Amino acid sequence: MNVELTDIGANLTHESFSDDRAEVIERATHAGVTRQIITGADLDSSRQAAALAGSYASRLWSTAGVHPHHAERFDSSSRTALLELLEQPQVVAVGECGLDYFRNFSAPAAQRSAFVAQLEIAMDTSKPVFLHQRDSHADFKAILDDFRGVRGVAHCFTGNLRELEDYLALGLYIGITGWVCDERRGAHLREVVPEIPKGRLMIETDAPYLLPRTLDPKPRSRRNEPRYLVQVAQAVAAIRGEPFDVLAASTTRNAIEFFGLV
Repeated sequence: MNVELTDIGANLTHESFSDDRAEVIERATHAGVTRQIITGADLDSSRQAAALAGSYASRLWSTAGVHPHHAERFDSSSRTALLELLEQPQVVAVGECGLDYFRNFSAPAAQRSAFVAQLEIAMDTSKPVFLHQRDSHADFKAILDDFRGVRGVAHCFTGNLRELEDYLALGLYIGITGWVCDERRGAHLREVVPEIPKGRLMIETDAPYLLPRTLDPKPRSRRNEPRYLVQVAQAVAAIRGEPFDVLAASTTRNAIEFFGLV
């Protein structure tokens, strides 16, 4: 079956790809993952992601942002650097940004400040935001309530139905990863994923993390790759009771329109 898939979140600047990054990209393309968005998590990785995307026109794009883990390093120079990156045509979103109270590698107050600053950047540049939230739903929702003009996607959504309803009410798109392939941690998503409107659903690997447990045979390495987006799409299609090609077409169409991929 000749289908095209779009991975909206792959961390290809991660050191685990240092030795075979080009091969990873080619394997993904061969598997039908014809578009990838490379995640920026701090200024260095955002610059690297932009450079990588610039080398693969019409196949790779990138985001530019500061993850909540690094929020304490966000300052006025960070804002200037992100604005410069977002002027590049291959840089299509602000982020990864948001709140993470699970690890609290940065103080919550610093996280909130950096998150607000990046939402302001998104408004100023008319770019969408690639959002991260863990154990911080109430504050995350409260901040987004003040930025309803910003388009966003809830990256790696693993929440419950109540959280999904809150995000949909905020106008967010929903990104589903290989978490849905995990019969242990992702079991609850079998009830949640069918409730995502077709026009708001996108898929991602979050490579090199979250290797789908449905892979058979299982690879020797635990490193996830964008080519394994096929397993995510198959799982999501099965849970929703949709043909694989229909799911592939709708999620790719949503990604192209949301990120303005050209």
